[in-house]
Amino acid sequence: MDFFVAFFKTTGLYLMTPGNVAMIVIGLIFISLAIIKHYEPLLLLPIGFGMIVGNIPYVAGMNLGVYDATSVMHYIYFGVSQGIFPPLIFLGIGAMTDFSTMLSNPKLILLGAAAQIGIFLTLMGALYLGFTPAEASSIGIIGGADGPTAIFLTSKLAPHLLGAVAIAAYSYMALVPVIQPPVMYLLTTKKERLIRMKPPRVVSQREKIFFPIIAFVVSALIVPGSLSLTGMLFFGNLLKESFVTERLAQTARTAMIDIVTILLGLTVGASTQAQTFLTKQSILIFVLGATSFAVATAGGILFAKFMNLFLKDKINPLIGAAGVSAVPDSARVAQLIGQKEDPHNHLLMHAMAPNVAGVVGSAIAAGFLWSFLVK
Repeated sequence: MDFFVAFFKTTGLYLMTPGNVAMIVIGLIFISLAIIKHYEPLLLLPIGFGMIVGNIPYVAGMNLGVYDATSVMHYIYFGVSQGIFPPLIFLGIGAMTDFSTMLSNPKLILLGAAAQIGIFLTLMGALYLGFTPAEASSIGIIGGADGPTAIFLTSKLAPHLLGAVAIAAYSYMALVPVIQPPVMYLLTTKKERLIRMKPPRVVSQREKIFFPIIAFVVSALIVPGSLSLTGMLFFGNLLKESFVTERLAQTARTAMIDIVTILLGLTVGASTQAQTFLTKQSILIFVLGATSFAVATAGGILFAKFMNLFLKDKINPLIGAAGVSAVPDSARVAQLIGQKEDPHNHLLMHAMAPNVAGVVGSAIAAGFLWSFLVK
């Protein structure tokens, strides 16, 4: 009997705390949203299962979690904590991205830039609440709706907030279809939602090849801190558009990005151990992250309305919401909302322009903050 009692005291059942139970339930909710609602299943399912993995308690000294220096999970999590995985994901994103719609209508880049206002307003709010500049920058970047960028910047500036920031960023990316529509309806009229835009012009192959080279050089020279992210993004795009490295582009946008997403999602989820994750600070980060995302959405919409004051060919303000970096979900939301008003109004191709501009914009914003705060 003593043996069985001693064994029971080593089990997860005995060591489980209410916090662990709460986090496991949240992990199950994430998995349910991924499977039932199809909310970013490639992200939410690994993160949700990782939350369960990270909250199974074990005897001290066994070294099984992401924070235990010699554990397998720690070695995988190294790619997150040292900012290795995000640039690899950006390489895959670049190999999947078509910048044609943005190049055909360059003024739509401004919508992607305007949406970054959420980052800086939330940064100021976080400073007001007592966070340090480095912490506030890491929280503000959630407004870019770009999980890899949020992880990259937080790993450099505030690694102790990495778990909360990563979960908040990916959660709001997955909840784009829930968060954005109310803001879009609130800030637009029916007449504005019915605006039809002219088809984009055809972009030549030469433009597609020159763009990633020129865009990288310009952005890296102005904001060197963005070099890792924008460099991989534009390199991946050049692999795609050059037509001479299709095998490499195919690998980057399929096998490689899938492997990195699995490892990143699982270990980010596993980093949410209740003992370190369930804090007042984490709750504040989630609230500020939601605010940042909503403000970013509003910033893109309102700037589109402002541009319409001076444009002969009006912009449908719905595509301004796609200025956040949640590619391509926020562009799809703009399309869906627009087609509810007019089933024959196709906004997706136009919304992709600010959407991909937002990816670049959030990476540059992260590089700027890192450059400004680096010690």
